Amino acid sequence: MRLNKTLATKSVAVAAITALLGVTSACGSDKEDAGGGPDKAEIVVWLNGADTPDSARTWLKETFEKEHPGSTLKIEQQEWEGLVERLTTALTSADQTPDVVEVGNTQAATFTTVGAFSDLSGDLADLGGDDLLPGFVEAGSADGKTFAVPYYAGSTYVFYRKDLFEKAGITEVPATMADFIAAAKKLKQDSGQADFSGYWLPGKDWRDGAAFLWDAGGDFAQPDGDGWKATLSTPDSVKGLETFQDLYATASGAPADANESDPVTPFCAGKIGMMSRPGWVEGMLTDPESGCPDLAKQVGVFALPGSDGEPAPVLLGGSNIAISAKSPNQDLSRDVVSLMLSEEYQTIMAEAGLTPARQSYASKLGDDEFAQATIAAASNAKLTPPAANWATVEGKFVLEDLYSKIAQGGDVKKLAAAADEQIDAELN
Repeated sequence: MRLNKTLATKSVAVAAITALLGVTSACGSDKEDAGGGPDKAEIVVWLNGADTPDSARTWLKETFEKEHPGSTLKIEQQEWEGLVERLTTALTSADQTPDVVEVGNTQAATFTTVGAFSDLSGDLADLGGDDLLPGFVEAGSADGKTFAVPYYAGSTYVFYRKDLFEKAGITEVPATMADFIAAAKKLKQDSGQADFSGYWLPGKDWRDGAAFLWDAGGDFAQPDGDGWKATLSTPDSVKGLETFQDLYATASGAPADANESDPVTPFCAGKIGMMSRPGWVEGMLTDPESGCPDLAKQVGVFALPGSDGEPAPVLLGGSNIAISAKSPNQDLSRDVVSLMLSEEYQTIMAEAGLTPARQSYASKLGDDEFAQATIAAASNAKLTPPAANWATVEGKFVLEDLYSKIAQGGDVKKLAAAADEQIDAELN
């Protein structure tokens, strides 16, 4: 019954996207089909979460409106949770669609393969060409065409309290995965607090949990003929999931039913010794209104070490940007995308700790310890499987459910096998 139910919901999810968008081909819309649109219009841009700094949003709006008299740009913030469903509904007609949208790099493939986005292949050279982050170009491409271009990337690295390290007698940052786990447990033990995290690891945090899976040699799924085969129940994957379970049980004080969306509150409350977060969290911690600048002065950073002493394979997060195929404002939308990939805009993003969309702009990150940790973490970062239906796996919270149950002490092998069954149904 479980498999039949999963297959049914998968069919509904993918069919709904295709049907709502009214497409008949397996690739996005061509530029010629979309039309150029009017010279003046209100352009609506969807940006997700708080990752894009306010300074970048202000620059984009002011610059676009200055370069296009009579046109306006409206930025609407969306939340990451439920984004796939909202995009599926919004990208249906010219009357309700946003013009330019941000989409997670792991979600891009689902929309590029059902006609949701306009073809940007002809603009690729002007937008950056080979200088664009290649993994993100691949994530936004289908059938030899590119429909979603890189926006920014962000590899997580470890933020740690220098004062707590000193108090615990940890004189050097961990050099291997074993050292890191030992330090996390020591910090937790020394705190004497049930809700303190030597390493902050909420139970649903599969994105940071992926590092332990990959470090053990496991993976979420692998290509299998013309389809995909989930691999969470393989011996290597189980070993990595068991590491996550042990680390949660002995080093984390975060709730088993929570995700990683709010690290600032527990950190500023003095409840975190170490946490894996993307670079832009530094700005959140030092913010005088919503952060804790004094405590942030105690923060140091380093790339999560792997078992081999090299940086561990962490999830390369980030976003792509695309133009809705249904937008009546194709030319103006292309100008917006061009501005978002310009050196001025990407410099603002880099100064906020976001890895620029163009590789030649990496120096914009600076040369302090945060920039060095960003570069080191990205050196061995990985992406989720580039399967067309991967967004449906994320949209149904298959991995959140798996990791949360593991954090609650569930049987890792049984839980992994059940998750494999669900993922196989979604990807194939």
